[in-house]
Amino acid sequence: MLKKPLTLACVLFTAVLLAGASLVSPALAQGKKLKIGVVFDYSGPLAGGGSDLHALGAKIMIDYFAKRGGVEGYQIEAIYADAQSKPDVAINEAVRLVEQEKVDMLLGFYSSAQCVPVAARVEQLRKFMWITTCISSAVLENRNLKYVFRVQPSGRQFGLMSTDFIARNAKAKLGKEPKDLKIAIIHEDGAYGIDVSKGNEEGAKKAGFNVVLKEGYAATTPDLSSLVIKLKRARPDVVFHTGYNPDIALFLRQAREQGLKFSALVGHGAGYGVYDKLKEAVGKDVNHVFNVDPISIWLANDKALKPELAPLIRMVGEEYDRARPGTQVRSAHVGMAASNTFVFMTEVLPRAIKKYGGIDADALRKAALEVDLPEGGTMLGFGVHFLGDGAMAGQNDRAFPVISQYIDDKAYVVWPRSLQHREPVLPLPASSPYAAN
Repeated sequence: MLKKPLTLACVLFTAVLLAGASLVSPALAQGKKLKIGVVFDYSGPLAGGGSDLHALGAKIMIDYFAKRGGVEGYQIEAIYADAQSKPDVAINEAVRLVEQEKVDMLLGFYSSAQCVPVAARVEQLRKFMWITTCISSAVLENRNLKYVFRVQPSGRQFGLMSTDFIARNAKAKLGKEPKDLKIAIIHEDGAYGIDVSKGNEEGAKKAGFNVVLKEGYAATTPDLSSLVIKLKRARPDVVFHTGYNPDIALFLRQAREQGLKFSALVGHGAGYGVYDKLKEAVGKDVNHVFNVDPISIWLANDKALKPELAPLIRMVGEEYDRARPGTQVRSAHVGMAASNTFVFMTEVLPRAIKKYGGIDADALRKAALEVDLPEGGTMLGFGVHFLGDGAMAGQNDRAFPVISQYIDDKAYVVWPRSLQHREPVLPLPASSPYAAN
């Protein structure tokens, strides 16, 4: 008598299991997974110069999607690698992740000196590479790469933005016509510094500035006193500087010690985007320094962004605070990597899976080329559209940086005017040790 009820129960239980299985997505049922190789500098001088903050931003966003169960049935697994602030290590780690760890794609990369050779190697391996950070035009320019994409603006744009800012404020703020303004362009001599300096040169020529000094140096140099002496002799009104972190701190310290004076110092991302490190190194000397970077997501105008981005910005900020308690000024670097990773997870990956049938390099490439976000479509405020061919294939041609100024332990957007929080303090006030007046 017991056999029939038991048999019926088993049948019903089996039916429930089968019904439940039919509700599970085919991808999850088959255990599908996207393996991402994430490469940043967790050690060496570039770590403190901003790479570890970009790594944090990328991880926050990757974890966010992993905890939500993945994307379109694909679980997300990240394998993290340390480039150790060395191009050769970055290349070796990228190859190891592809050949040994069998990752489906690579994401990250802070240093342009690493991005240039790594991009070529990844292209040879026919893997998809999503650049969150490095800005040198040389990464993409005239290389016809198929599988390498960058959301960030280029270094040339950084250089042009800063010179345009000074040119437009020269008469009103500095009391000089652009042609009478003396400027100096100094930079670390890697791919990043060289590219931004070319933008500075191009912008200076367009504005008609008098370029009194242009010089590069090794980012690892232990002494910049000779450069400071040259600057003192040249007596520039404005210094445009592109560096990482130890070299920026070294320059600022030696400039003060040797009595270098100027009316404005404009930095270009990297170490200039890590306020807490600068404050730790040079104290109040960082006050009124300008920095060119994509906007900090915490300074963006929520009303100008897609409504669904506001809670994500809060989430990234909360995770940042948990990871780095006591931070005075949230670095734009964390938000950059988080935003650029979010674009991949929400715009590229789901389209590749649903429209192109998977996560191979060709599917991801096709999906990336169809991204069409207008201004306000990302946490960074700019839109996204990738060039599929031409000299800068793979570049987001809707990206742009802004100019912020550090004033009393806060960062304010001062340019362009459409995004301005306040008027720039220009020239340096008498309270600055570098003030020319």
